This record gives sequence, C-alpha cells and structure tokens, in this order.
Amino acid sequence: MEEIDSRTRERKIYKVTIIGSVCNFALLVFKFAAGIIGQSSAMIADAVHSLSDFITDIIVLIFVRISNKPQDKDHDFGHGKYETLATAIIGAILFFVGIGIFWNGATSIWGFIHGEQLGEPGLIALYAALISIVLKEALYQYTRITGERMGSRSVVANAWHHRSDALSSIGTAVGIGGAILLGESWRVLDPIAAVVVSFFIMKVACMLLKPCIDELIEKSLPDETEQAITDIILSFPEVSNPHNLRTRRIGNNCAMDVHVRMDKDMTVARSHAITREMEKKLRNLLGKGSFISIHVEPVKDGTEEENIDNR
Repeated sequence: MEEIDSRTRERKIYKVTIIGSVCNFALLVFKFAAGIIGQSSAMIADAVHSLSDFITDIIVLIFVRISNKPQDKDHDFGHGKYETLATAIIGAILFFVGIGIFWNGATSIWGFIHGEQLGEPGLIALYAALISIVLKEALYQYTRITGERMGSRSVVANAWHHRSDALSSIGTAVGIGGAILLGESWRVLDPIAAVVVSFFIMKVACMLLKPCIDELIEKSLPDETEQAITDIILSFPEVSNPHNLRTRRIGNNCAMDVHVRMDKDMTVARSHAITREMEKKLRNLLGKGSFISIHVEPVKDGTEEENIDNR
C-alpha cells in the first residue's frame, strides 16, 4: 500500500463517505415512499437497511476524524483503535440488521404456511429495488477501492454495508418480481429471498467483527509477518538471536518490540546506527506509522545468553 499522509487520507475518506451518505439518504427516502405506495413490506424492510447504511456513514465520519488525531499525553500510541471501534460498531449493526431481516422474512413465511394472505406489491417497489441494486453495487466498488487504498478498515467495512444493501435489494427484487409475475401462490418468494439474503449479511458482519475482536484482545500479527520481521533483523550481520518478539495491531498501524544481541564491545553510536537502519526496513514492511521498539543486549564472550521467553 502506498504511503499517504494523514490529511490526504482523511480528506479522501470523508469524500467517499459523504458521497455514500447522500446516496443512502436519497435511497432510504425513495424506498420508504415506494414501499408505502407499492404496499411492499419487503421494500420497507429494505428501506430500514438503507437507514442503517446512513447511520454507519455518520459513524465513519465521526470516528475517522478522531482516529487521525496525533499522539497526545493520554494516547501514547495514537487514536487508531477508534477506527477499530467504528468497524466493530458497523459490523454489529450489520449483524443485527441481518437478524431483523431474517425475523421479518421468517415471520411472513410462517404466516403464509398457516394460511395468511400476503399482499401483492406494486411495480414502483420493483423499480426501487432494481435502482438500489445498481446504485449500491457501484457505491460498494467505489468505497471498497478507496478504503483499500487508504488502508482504512472502517471504510472497507462500510463498503460491505453497501454491498449487503445491494444483496438485500436483490432478494427484494426477486420476491417482488415473483409475487407480481407468478401470482398469489408465489408471493412467499419475497420473504424466502429475504431470509436467504439475511444469512449473507450476517456472514459479512462476522467477517468484519473477527479482526476487530482480534485487535482488541491484542492478538499477534500473522506468523508469516513475524517471520518476515525476524528475517529483516537477521539480515544485519552484526545482529543475532532476535527474541521476546511481541507484535499487535493498533488501528491501521502495527506495534512490535523485540530483543536482539550485538557485540558487547560495539560502540553505542554504532549499535544505534544499526538499530535505526533496522527500524527503517521494518517500517517498510509494517507501515510508516508503526511503533517499533528494539532492545539491544550484549553477547558475552561470543556466546548468547539463554532466554526463557525466547520466541
């Protein structure tokens, strides 16, 4: 990922999120109107989903501003975890939206099985669903690409919220279209499609929540990343026996500390120069904003001390 200064990153994130929020607001108004006029409960549920998208846009706008604040007296490692919190909130909202869609669909199916008549939706509801599919998929692609370029997990999470709305609208369109074209006995397609889509939405929510939970419980970076760190350290001939390696994520940045061995007769200036060069290479791997701590220990008489916590 290319290095981007914090002001440019914040500006681009704000731009993509504001565009998404304007589209979401227009869509939710249109969907509510189409659902009421077209007498489609599925479209009204879809409108509620768009409302949740609008709410998550606001969350991203608030938390990205906070997460980009520099280190201060009370936050020695910066404010990166605020963006993690935003991603977790989006994932939780998405999960409960999926549960809500599932419950509404399952209730309608249960009623239909027991003889309840489902109403026939109007064409305006079908048009609203088709428009939503196209617009929300376009928003998903635009938001995802921007989030990945900016290294923002909360923006990528918000992109998936756009796609979940598109998936929801696909289910809505199938149900409404089936109810209109196939007749009264097939109106149950609407809630069936909604139930199927709800599982996809909840799956995406779990995918978003897992890395947030991993970070909040201080899970280490992947094994391959830790191995790459070790390889970089050992690429310096004056350095040996990297141990006590500890890694974690802090928002979009990484943090690591490690102990290494150098010749006990080496000057402080030389060990400092090697350490600075090592930090530069490690930041190329982990990112410019990474927090890196390297503790230098002496090698005694050409032998290396035993380490209980050696990793």
